[in-house]
Amino acid sequence: MTIAETSKKYGLTADTLRYYERIGLIPPVPRTKGGVRNYDDASCGWIELVRCMRSAGVQIEALIEYGALCRQGEGTEERRKEILLEQRALLLGRMEKMQRSLDRLDYKIANYDQILRGK
Repeated sequence: MTIAETSKKYGLTADTLRYYERIGLIPPVPRTKGGVRNYDDASCGWIELVRCMRSAGVQIEALIEYGALCRQGEGTEERRKEILLEQRALLLGRMEKMQRSLDRLDYKIANYDQILRGK
């Protein structure tokens, strides 16, 4: 898949895809004989992972380290798991804060419902 097709499929700019590759968020993308990026299933899998993790607030640095360890292969599994566990704990903390905010909003909305019913 070309960079334009991949960009459209994932809603990311071509510049973003190049940036992700340059900083190591995704492994080097295979290229055609002419040097044009040719995103394969593995490349797309990395893009999907990065998009998912970034939308969950996972830190870029953690994803870069995780990707580098994956490319190193065997012997890095323990550290990879640690990274995922660390990021999971951070995500749970953010979710708890968001839940408290949602609860507060629901409380305020319920108060306005009572006020408006009384009028």
